[in-house]
Amino acid sequence: MQHPSHQTRTAPGLHCPPAHAAAKDLPPGRTATTYTTSGDRVRVTVRGELDLVTGNRLQGPLGEALAASADGLDLDLSELAFCDCAGLTVLLELRLRALSRGKTVVIQRSSPAVDRLLRLLGAQDLFSPPQPHRPDPRPLTPAPA
Repeated sequence: MQHPSHQTRTAPGLHCPPAHAAAKDLPPGRTATTYTTSGDRVRVTVRGELDLVTGNRLQGPLGEALAASADGLDLDLSELAFCDCAGLTVLLELRLRALSRGKTVVIQRSSPAVDRLLRLLGAQDLFSPPQPHRPDPRPLTPAPA
């Protein structure tokens, strides 16, 4: 029996047979992921559907991709045809694991399904690139006693 989720991994330490299918070419209930290294980050492209079943299968490989990165993950979710709350939970848990290791998870590209969930929950900023800290241009002065 063939495994419903397929991963193509090209980042260091990530190995699996290739699967080059667009979301529209995948049968319902399937997910395909690819991993590539870009500097200190790993770019992860997820295609197909992200739900309870596929999300559970992706937790291990996403954790491996996070471990293989120095700074974190850049996600391309633009070819996710479906993402429910269970799929979003996988992304939120991945973000928490990344933060606990001093890394980030950034959604670089997104599908309408993911955008809608993030918008409804007000969670878009959780997966935005970190903003550089800018010091306040006004000098701090002590308050009068």
